[in-house]
Amino acid sequence: MRLLERVRKEWFMVGIVLAIAGAKLKPSVGVNGGPLKPEITVSYIAVATIFFNSGLSLKTEELTSALVHIKLHLFIQIFTLAFFPAAIWLFLQLLSITSINEWLLKGLQTVGCMPPPVSSAVILTKAVGGNEAAAIFNSAFGSFLGIVITPLLLLLFLGSSSTVPFTSIFSQLFMTVVVPLIIGQIVRRYIKDWLERKKPPFGAISSSVLLMIIYTTFCDTFSNPHIDLDKFSLVLILFIRIPMLKIVFAGHEHLSLISVPLLIYHPAQILLGSVLVPTIKSWMVSRQKGVKLTRPPV
Repeated sequence: MRLLERVRKEWFMVGIVLAIAGAKLKPSVGVNGGPLKPEITVSYIAVATIFFNSGLSLKTEELTSALVHIKLHLFIQIFTLAFFPAAIWLFLQLLSITSINEWLLKGLQTVGCMPPPVSSAVILTKAVGGNEAAAIFNSAFGSFLGIVITPLLLLLFLGSSSTVPFTSIFSQLFMTVVVPLIIGQIVRRYIKDWLERKKPPFGAISSSVLLMIIYTTFCDTFSNPHIDLDKFSLVLILFIRIPMLKIVFAGHEHLSLISVPLLIYHPAQILLGSVLVPTIKSWMVSRQKGVKLTRPPV
């Protein structure tokens, strides 16, 4: 009985293990073009579901109040799109003296110049009880900025440039992030009383969608023939960095090596991020309790 209770409590961690195991056993099911069609079900439907779910669960005043935190937004965007790429560049100067493949280092720099994935960033923030509204804004805004800034950063650090299809990327982000969020907010106005009375499991819904993303991501990873490198390089990349790449390096002879850090980064990010959720959530709860205890009585 205790085992079942433990499984129910830790169902998300169990789900991660099962998702990865399933991807390893039959990766062809969840790859692009496979039966699950992740290029549609994940890239569009799953991401749209996450932001519709967020729009439905968040109070409108929480979203509007998040927009006025200018210092927070500036810090996040500068850290993500300026400080971090520069820090990675400095670190890679040290790694260049090792035996790691130089094109893998270029791939690491490429990953360092990209904004974080919007879906997992929002879900993981929600899972630990963080500021979901701020996470939504900065994930979406960072992705829009990345359309312009990422190619410029790659030109600065690697000397690689290309013509980025701004319109198509912008429209995809708008349709999968902004529109579902707005629709969720509109629907919430009509069923607000029902939502407050029934309290649907929004967190469980988002976590379930994330499991699907984890499964399809690992299907791509396990089925990719280019991930065939020496163990030193792979382990080093995994511990360093836990469709724009193909645009920037289209036709490049070393595209497969440059792609490896990005292929490893996404599954590592969602896997390690999910594993850290209980620890960070406990820390946040203890901090919040500490703030309440030290707050003077009104």
